Formats: sequence, C-alpha cells, structure tokens
Amino acid sequence: MNRDEIGGFAEASSGAPRLMGLDLGTKTIGLALSDVGRQIASPLETIRRVKFTPDAGRLAELCAQHRVGGLVIGLPLNMDGSEGPRVQSTRSFVRNLKPILPLPVFFQDERLSSAVINRMLIEADASRARRGELVDKLAAAYILQSFLDVMREVMALDAEDSASA
Repeated sequence: MNRDEIGGFAEASSGAPRLMGLDLGTKTIGLALSDVGRQIASPLETIRRVKFTPDAGRLAELCAQHRVGGLVIGLPLNMDGSEGPRVQSTRSFVRNLKPILPLPVFFQDERLSSAVINRMLIEADASRARRGELVDKLAAAYILQSFLDVMREVMALDAEDSASA
C-alpha cells in the first residue's frame, strides 16, 4: 500500500467521522462500520443483492445514517496479485456507485479474508447456517480493520516524519 494513497484517502474522507467497509459478492454485500475514532471495525449488516439501483440506494441510506466519510472496498485479487474478472466487477460497481454515492473509495486487498473468517467461525463451532449469516459482514469488518490498522501506522509514520523535519 502506498503511504500517499492512504494519506490522501484519510484526508479526503475526513468530512465525516466513520468509514464503511464493503465485501462485494455476487449475491451479497457485507458491510462493516468503523467507530468515530477510526480505530475499530464492527460488522454492520449483509445486503442481499437484488439489482444495482436498490443495492446502491441502501448503501447511500446507511452511509447517511451513520455519517460515513469514505468507503473501504475489498479488492478480490488473485493469489498471485493479478486482477481477474471479480476485480473488474468490483471496479465497475464502484464506477456506477460514484454518481449516487460520491464518497472517497479505497480498494483494500481482500485475499483470504473470507477464508480467515470461515476458519474462525468453524473454530468457534458455528453451524454452517450461522456461518452463512455472518461471513460476509465479518469479512467486511476484517477488510476494514486491516485498512484501519495500516492507516494508523501510516499516519504515525507521517507524524514522525513531520516532527523530525
């Protein structure tokens, strides 16, 4: 991740206190929300995808309700880091979303996020049905928390660089 990109996103999204994480799937969109201090990500809900317009409308509604300043969207890169059809679909969704929800967007690598969440739920002895209910919004929280942790480190490094200059 590029320090300048993260810093630019943090600045661009500073108009509202929270960030929203999205795990875009073909059938669902997992959502997570940061606290106002942008330290902790919590699962919010899972949207069952219908069509783009109602899905985007629900996202816009939730962003307004929770005072969201930016979106952190999981980017489903291939294991070798290349971009496949799922990445193209994600980028297309974001392009279509921009006119409806003009918030800054940061793409966060989401490789293995669902696998980590599924393993965690299995270890917690969650039933298959319960895992199905939770995995998308927990994956969104995992994606958002990963970003928040890196953003905090980058901001601390920038503060150190400013202090030593």
